[in-house]
Amino acid sequence: MTPVVECLVAFLFGSVVGLLMQRSRFCNTAALRDAIMFKTYRNTKAMLMAMMILTVGFTGFMSLGGGHPMQFDVGLNTFAGLFLFGIGMVLAGACTVSTWVKTGEGNLGALWALLFTFVGMFLFSLAWSWNWWPPAPQTMTGEPNLPALQLGFANARTLQDKLGVPAIVFGLVQFAVLLAIYRAILRRERAQQAKHEQHQQETAGQQA
Repeated sequence: MTPVVECLVAFLFGSVVGLLMQRSRFCNTAALRDAIMFKTYRNTKAMLMAMMILTVGFTGFMSLGGGHPMQFDVGLNTFAGLFLFGIGMVLAGACTVSTWVKTGEGNLGALWALLFTFVGMFLFSLAWSWNWWPPAPQTMTGEPNLPALQLGFANARTLQDKLGVPAIVFGLVQFAVLLAIYRAILRRERAQQAKHEQHQQETAGQQA
Protein backbone atom coordinates (compact mmCIF):
# COMPACT_ATOMS: atom_id res chain seq x y z
CA MET A 1 0.00 0.00 0.00
CA THR A 2 1.48 3.30 -1.11
CA PRO A 3 1.63 6.34 1.22
CA VAL A 4 -1.04 8.08 -0.87
CA VAL A 5 -3.42 5.13 -0.52
CA GLU A 6 -2.69 4.93 3.21
CA CYS A 7 -3.57 8.62 3.56
CA LEU A 8 -6.79 8.17 1.61
CA VAL A 9 -7.80 5.16 3.72
CA ALA A 10 -6.96 7.05 6.92
CA PHE A 11 -8.97 10.06 5.71
CA LEU A 12 -11.97 7.89 4.84
CA PHE A 13 -11.81 5.99 8.13
CA GLY A 14 -11.39 9.19 10.14
CA SER A 15 -14.31 10.84 8.34
CA VAL A 16 -16.62 7.90 9.05
CA VAL A 17 -15.57 7.75 12.71
CA GLY A 18 -15.96 11.51 13.06
CA LEU A 19 -19.46 11.37 11.59
CA LEU A 20 -20.43 8.53 13.93
CA MET A 21 -19.05 10.40 16.93
CA GLN A 22 -20.90 13.58 15.98
CA ARG A 23 -24.23 11.90 15.34
CA SER A 24 -24.12 9.52 18.32
CA ARG A 25 -22.91 12.21 20.79
CA PHE A 26 -20.62 9.56 22.27
CA CYS A 27 -18.20 10.86 24.91
CA ASN A 28 -15.84 9.03 27.25
CA THR A 29 -16.32 11.70 29.90
CA ALA A 30 -20.10 11.35 29.73
CA ALA A 31 -19.75 7.57 29.92
CA LEU A 32 -18.22 7.84 33.38
CA ARG A 33 -19.83 11.08 34.58
CA ASP A 34 -23.40 10.05 33.74
CA ALA A 35 -22.99 6.63 35.34
CA ILE A 36 -21.63 8.09 38.58
CA MET A 37 -23.70 11.26 38.91
CA PHE A 38 -26.96 10.57 37.08
CA LYS A 39 -27.17 6.75 37.08
CA THR A 40 -27.71 6.66 33.32
CA TYR A 41 -25.63 4.26 31.28
CA ARG A 42 -26.18 4.92 27.56
CA ASN A 43 -22.64 6.12 26.88
CA THR A 44 -21.19 3.71 29.43
CA LYS A 45 -22.61 0.69 27.60
CA ALA A 46 -21.34 2.01 24.27
CA MET A 47 -17.86 2.52 25.73
CA LEU A 48 -17.79 -0.98 27.24
CA MET A 49 -18.95 -2.54 23.96
CA ALA A 50 -16.25 -0.69 22.01
CA MET A 51 -13.61 -1.74 24.54
CA MET A 52 -14.66 -5.40 24.30
CA ILE A 53 -14.51 -5.41 20.50
CA LEU A 54 -11.17 -3.59 20.37
CA THR A 55 -9.65 -5.73 23.12
CA VAL A 56 -10.35 -8.98 21.28
CA GLY A 57 -9.40 -7.47 17.92
CA PHE A 58 -6.08 -5.94 18.98
CA THR A 59 -4.90 -8.86 21.11
CA GLY A 60 -5.93 -11.24 18.32
CA PHE A 61 -3.73 -9.34 15.85
CA MET A 62 -0.88 -9.32 18.39
CA SER A 63 -1.15 -13.08 18.85
CA LEU A 64 -0.82 -13.55 15.08
CA GLY A 65 2.21 -11.28 14.99
CA GLY A 66 0.38 -8.40 13.34
CA GLY A 67 -0.22 -4.84 14.41
CA HIS A 68 2.12 -2.23 15.79
CA PRO A 69 1.27 -1.82 19.49
CA MET A 70 2.61 1.24 21.27
CA GLN A 71 5.37 0.72 23.80
CA PHE A 72 5.26 3.08 26.75
CA ASP A 73 6.39 2.93 30.34
CA VAL A 74 3.88 2.81 33.17
CA GLY A 75 4.77 4.55 36.42
CA LEU A 76 3.70 7.13 38.93
CA ASN A 77 3.77 9.77 36.19
CA THR A 78 1.16 7.76 34.27
CA PHE A 79 -1.30 7.78 37.15
CA ALA A 80 -0.62 11.46 37.89
CA GLY A 81 -1.20 12.33 34.24
CA LEU A 82 -4.43 10.32 34.07
CA PHE A 83 -5.70 12.04 37.22
CA LEU A 84 -4.94 15.52 35.88
CA PHE A 85 -6.35 14.66 32.47
CA GLY A 86 -9.54 13.38 34.12
CA ILE A 87 -9.96 16.66 36.02
CA GLY A 88 -9.45 18.55 32.76
CA MET A 89 -12.07 16.47 30.95
CA VAL A 90 -14.64 17.08 33.68
CA LEU A 91 -13.96 20.83 33.69
CA ALA A 92 -14.15 20.95 29.89
CA GLY A 93 -17.33 18.86 29.92
CA ALA A 94 -16.03 16.52 27.22
CA CYS A 95 -13.24 14.14 26.32
CA THR A 96 -10.64 15.05 23.71
CA VAL A 97 -12.57 13.46 20.83
CA SER A 98 -15.81 15.19 21.80
CA THR A 99 -13.87 18.45 22.13
CA TRP A 100 -12.76 18.11 18.52
CA VAL A 101 -16.35 17.42 17.45
CA LYS A 102 -17.75 20.37 19.40
CA THR A 103 -15.04 22.63 18.01
CA GLY A 104 -16.05 21.62 14.50
CA GLU A 105 -19.62 22.53 15.39
CA GLY A 106 -18.52 26.03 16.38
CA ASN A 107 -18.43 25.69 20.18
CA LEU A 108 -16.00 28.39 21.40
CA GLY A 109 -15.63 26.81 24.85
CA ALA A 110 -14.51 23.56 23.23
CA LEU A 111 -12.09 25.54 21.04
CA TRP A 112 -10.43 27.03 24.14
CA ALA A 113 -10.25 23.60 25.79
CA LEU A 114 -8.65 22.16 22.67
CA LEU A 115 -6.18 25.05 22.41
CA PHE A 116 -4.98 24.64 25.97
CA THR A 117 -4.72 20.89 25.47
CA PHE A 118 -1.94 21.65 22.99
CA VAL A 119 -0.47 24.25 25.36
CA GLY A 120 -0.28 21.59 28.06
CA MET A 121 1.37 19.16 25.66
CA PHE A 122 3.94 21.83 24.75
CA LEU A 123 4.73 22.56 28.40
CA PHE A 124 5.11 18.84 29.04
CA SER A 125 7.55 18.57 26.14
CA LEU A 126 9.64 21.32 27.75
CA ALA A 127 9.68 19.47 31.06
CA TRP A 128 10.72 16.30 29.20
CA SER A 129 13.55 18.04 27.36
CA TRP A 130 14.91 19.47 30.62
CA ASN A 131 15.04 15.96 32.11
CA TRP A 132 12.82 16.83 35.01
CA TRP A 133 11.04 14.02 36.81
CA PRO A 134 8.39 12.99 36.25
CA PRO A 135 9.29 11.80 33.79
CA ALA A 136 13.04 11.66 33.18
CA PRO A 137 13.90 9.77 29.97
CA GLN A 138 16.82 7.93 31.54
CA THR A 139 14.47 6.22 34.02
CA MET A 140 12.04 5.03 31.34
CA THR A 141 13.79 2.10 29.71
CA GLY A 142 10.95 -0.40 29.40
CA GLU A 143 12.16 -2.36 32.43
CA PRO A 144 10.90 -2.06 36.04
CA ASN A 145 12.76 0.67 37.92
CA LEU A 146 11.24 0.87 41.39
CA PRO A 147 13.56 3.62 42.76
CA ALA A 148 12.27 5.83 39.94
CA LEU A 149 8.70 4.59 40.48
CA GLN A 150 8.61 3.07 36.98
CA LEU A 151 7.00 -0.32 36.23
CA GLY A 152 8.32 -0.69 32.67
CA PHE A 153 6.33 -1.58 29.57
CA ALA A 154 2.88 -2.88 30.44
CA ASN A 155 0.57 -4.20 27.75
CA ALA A 156 -0.58 -7.51 26.30
CA ARG A 157 2.30 -7.60 23.81
CA THR A 158 4.85 -7.21 26.62
CA LEU A 159 3.25 -10.02 28.61
CA GLN A 160 3.19 -12.19 25.49
CA ASP A 161 6.91 -11.62 24.84
CA LYS A 162 7.98 -12.13 28.46
CA LEU A 163 5.70 -14.98 29.51
CA GLY A 164 5.19 -16.75 26.20
CA VAL A 165 1.41 -16.60 26.65
CA PRO A 166 -0.54 -15.41 23.58
CA ALA A 167 -1.84 -11.88 23.93
CA ILE A 168 -5.36 -13.07 23.12
CA VAL A 169 -5.44 -14.86 26.48
CA PHE A 170 -5.02 -11.59 28.34
CA GLY A 171 -7.49 -10.00 25.94
CA LEU A 172 -10.11 -12.62 26.75
CA VAL A 173 -9.58 -12.08 30.48
CA GLN A 174 -10.15 -8.36 30.03
CA PHE A 175 -13.12 -9.10 27.78
CA ALA A 176 -14.68 -11.25 30.52
CA VAL A 177 -14.24 -8.47 33.09
CA LEU A 178 -15.77 -5.87 30.78
CA LEU A 179 -18.64 -8.23 29.92
CA ALA A 180 -19.35 -8.77 33.61
CA ILE A 181 -19.52 -5.00 34.13
CA TYR A 182 -21.80 -4.67 31.10
CA ARG A 183 -24.16 -7.37 32.39
CA ALA A 184 -24.21 -5.75 35.83
CA ILE A 185 -25.29 -2.47 34.22
CA LEU A 186 -28.08 -4.27 32.34
CA ARG A 187 -29.32 -5.81 35.59
CA ARG A 188 -29.23 -2.41 37.26
CA GLU A 189 -31.19 -0.85 34.41
CA ARG A 190 -33.83 -3.59 34.61
CA ALA A 191 -34.13 -3.01 38.36
CA GLN A 192 -34.48 0.74 37.78
CA GLN A 193 -37.14 0.13 35.13
CA ALA A 194 -39.08 -2.24 37.39
CA LYS A 195 -38.93 0.27 40.23
CA HIS A 196 -40.10 3.04 37.90
CA GLU A 197 -43.03 0.95 36.64
CA GLN A 198 -44.01 0.03 40.19
CA HIS A 199 -43.95 3.70 41.16
CA GLN A 200 -46.16 4.55 38.17
CA GLN A 201 -48.65 1.83 39.14
CA GLU A 202 -48.79 3.07 42.72
CA THR A 203 -49.32 6.62 41.54
CA ALA A 204 -52.07 5.53 39.16
CA GLY A 205 -53.73 3.56 41.99
CA GLN A 206 -53.69 6.55 44.30
CA GLN A 207 -55.18 8.81 41.61
CA ALA A 208 -57.93 6.28 40.92
